[in-house]
Amino acid sequence: MLGDVAPQVTAYVGIGSNLDHPERQVQSAVTELGEIRATEVRCYSSLYLSPPLGPPDQPDYVNAVAELVTALQPHALLDELQRLESAHGRIRDLRWGPRTLDLDLLLYGTLQLHDSRLTVPHPRLAERAFVVVPLCEIAPDLEIPGGGPLELLKRCFAEDLLRRL
Repeated sequence: MLGDVAPQVTAYVGIGSNLDHPERQVQSAVTELGEIRATEVRCYSSLYLSPPLGPPDQPDYVNAVAELVTALQPHALLDELQRLESAHGRIRDLRWGPRTLDLDLLLYGTLQLHDSRLTVPHPRLAERAFVVVPLCEIAPDLEIPGGGPLELLKRCFAEDLLRRL
């Protein structure tokens, strides 16, 4: 087990839900992120309501972003995120379809990684207001590895795409 532990690093996780009381799912996930071994939640954003990206016949999403400090290696952290999704009843049957809980590893320190299981920074981070706006709320001076200042990304989105809850 020592191979999956590293020096502490700051990581950011996108949280989303649009099924089974989404606000409660997101709030519960924030608590459970802090229960992951060798990990603590430093802070998290407000909750935001956003329209679905996938099939249109699904409810709006509740989204947030959490800042973690973790000693887990990126793949070990991904395993823990997927374990939490499964515990919340996440079923992976329809891409961008409705879900009880979606946890995306957005950033892991300054690491840039692309392999068969994981890409960080998250490959669609810059395209998603429901990630950029809450991330900017908790880390406005953040630099996206290989992508520049987060604040510049935020300017690309109309504020009316999201509603703060």
